[in-house]
Amino acid sequence: MVNVRCPLLPYSSVPDTYEGFVKAFRPRSGLDLNFYKPNQMQRRILSFMNSRGFRSYPEFLRALDRDRGLYDAFFKHLTINVTQFFRDAKQWQTLQDDILPSLVRVKFSLRLWSAGCSGGQEPYSLAILLAEHFPAVRPAILATDIDDNVLRQAKEGLYSANDFASTPPEILSKYFSPADHGYRVRDSLKRLVSFQHQDLLTARFETGFDFIACRNVVIYFTEEAKQLLYAKFAESLNLGGILFTGSTEHLFGMSHLGLKPVSPFFYQKNG
Repeated sequence: MVNVRCPLLPYSSVPDTYEGFVKAFRPRSGLDLNFYKPNQMQRRILSFMNSRGFRSYPEFLRALDRDRGLYDAFFKHLTINVTQFFRDAKQWQTLQDDILPSLVRVKFSLRLWSAGCSGGQEPYSLAILLAEHFPAVRPAILATDIDDNVLRQAKEGLYSANDFASTPPEILSKYFSPADHGYRVRDSLKRLVSFQHQDLLTARFETGFDFIACRNVVIYFTEEAKQLLYAKFAESLNLGGILFTGSTEHLFGMSHLGLKPVSPFFYQKNG
């Protein structure tokens, strides 16, 4: 949990309502659930509470404060850390065949960002794609996430066999070493990626990126939160830079941000 300056509400002062839980949970976690669609998020929270036998928000909040393991499991449940290497293979093929060649034609030193990187599968997939098909490129890959637990996994680079359902066997053997119950990223790949903690909705972003991937992150965000986030991404991209979104995340009405679709789920900043 994060350290905060504002005092925590005592359990007796927390109303047994979703709104009361949202207000009390924010200073304990740093996560502002007001940015998320309330109906969907409330269902996710109640589902978790019911699965663990909690009958009220104050009771659940007390347990979260006392049990770090429960807190970590709940936070992971909220932030939906489900991914794998080269998820949505068709889009990665488009990235390899069309998007990256268009960027490489302009420059060979690329800054890339995996925003909401979960356990690191996406940024490591980017690093593999560049190493395999664009060896002359000098990439600097930033990977960020709000969940410190998945960031620890990403830095360790240890994955189960299930993470590689979309990974060709030759790639697996070249960039990973067998480990207990799975595979570990080789150090040559780790050196290409830098991991950092970040809340996308409240943090100030770096600028000067040629490529930003933010995929399957905004599914429960409110429309206002999405608009805020995409505006921040547009500001962070260089002219000609690319934003890569998830397979259900079409950007409509974003022309005022200078983001133009160049392929399904790929948007280029033109001004």
